[in-house]
Parts: sequence; C-alpha cells; structure tokens
Amino acid sequence: MQNTRMPVLFVGHGNPMNAIEDNEFSQAWIRMGSSLPTPRAILCISAHWETVGTEVTAMQNPKTIHDFYGFPPELFAIQYPAPGSPELAENIRSLVKTIPVQPDQNWGLDHGTWSVLIRMFPKADIPVLQLSLDRTQSPQYHYDLGRELKSLRDQGVLIIGSGNLVHNLGLVVWEDVALDWAQEFDGKIKDWILQDNHTPIIHYQDYGRPAQLAVNSAEHFEPLLYTLALKEPGEEVQFFTEKVSMGSLSMRSLKIG
Repeated sequence: MQNTRMPVLFVGHGNPMNAIEDNEFSQAWIRMGSSLPTPRAILCISAHWETVGTEVTAMQNPKTIHDFYGFPPELFAIQYPAPGSPELAENIRSLVKTIPVQPDQNWGLDHGTWSVLIRMFPKADIPVLQLSLDRTQSPQYHYDLGRELKSLRDQGVLIIGSGNLVHNLGLVVWEDVALDWAQEFDGKIKDWILQDNHTPIIHYQDYGRPAQLAVNSAEHFEPLLYTLALKEPGEEVQFFTEKVSMGSLSMRSLKIG
C-alpha cells in the first residue's frame, strides 16, 4: 500500500483517436503518466458511463468497451486488459455513507477511461475501476460524492475525472480554432480553480450563455467536480494541457497534488 497521498487528475479526453494518434494531447498524457507515483489502483469517473443511481465496477476482469462509431478499425481493435478489483469496489461502497453505491458486473472500461490510460499506463497492469455518473442528480451531488472518496488517495488509489469542461459536439469546427464563448468559459473555470473557488464552478449555469453553450449536456463537465472535490487546502494545481480544440472542445487537463 502507498504511504504517500496520491495526486488527483482531470483529463480532457476529447476525440477517441487520441488513443492512437501521436499529438500534443497524447504526448502530454504519456509525460504525466511517467511522472506519477505508481498507483495501487485507479478509479476513473468517465463522462461515458451514466446511470440512474451510482454504481462502481466490481468485476475481476473488466471488458474494453468501444462506445463510439465511425472511427477506423485500428481504434476498435484496441484492448486495455487491466484487471478490476472487487475488493476495492467493496471498499468504495462502504466508504460512501450518504448514498448506496451498487456493484456493477456488466459495464467495463469505456473510452473515457482506456483512451487516456493506454497512454499513461500502457502496460495495463494496474487494477482499474469506474464510478458511474447518476444522470438524475445535481452538480452539488457529484461534488459532495467526490468529497467522500478522499481517503482513497491515502490508500494508493489514483482518482481520475475524464470528460471535457467545454464539450459541444453540435458546434464543432473541423479546424484548429477556438470559438470565443468556449475560450471565455474555459478561461473562467481556470481562474476559479486557481482561486480555489469551487462554488461558482458547481453553479456553472449561473455564468449564462457561455456556460449553456459549453455544457450543453452535463456528463462531460461533472467528472471535473469529483476531481476538484478531492483537493485539500494548499495543494498545488498544475495544468498539463490547456487548449480549446475544434472550436468547441476544451482539452484542459489538470493535476492536483
């Protein structure tokens, strides 16, 4: 078991092709992975697993889920055969006191998880679990639930939120540009993070039109709330990618601790 507190990550995972393309984002993930202490296990909160209620993967061997279409065969051929950990799943279930967390035997690892981990931990030899996003709940719920996971950091568990803080596929531009409202919202969230001011991030809807456009569906934003909730006072924040790509997709990623 780790004796030191593990850092926490939020990764703007973006296009699944980042799993196989050599670009600025995949390179940043590789560098981050090599700089981290080796985790005992990884818990990922991915934008791509929404449920009614909260669930945690509890199988011994989670499958690799190819939850997308229209991409080349090379992407569908990827497997990330990391083991699971039923023991850690049970620990997480006992750790969360305010709500029931149900064990899941059906999901696995979706591309919000494996497209990042295949860069950070390519050997796939560290147990990986996913925690689902309850689609019926508020941003405050997700932040508060994240706080209940804090002790995992002292048990050698690397917790990763995987989404995009600006994510509007309907307004994507197939060029290397950033739309003004996307740039504005991304920058505002950055400022609040650096100020350690999480309240306006939880209540992001109050920011008006840029927020409405940036978070046109909440599942890609909510993993950020888990990451921020795990921050301890005085911990350093490092942004290891900082770019709005394809007009309306923020690839901002951060490390806490």
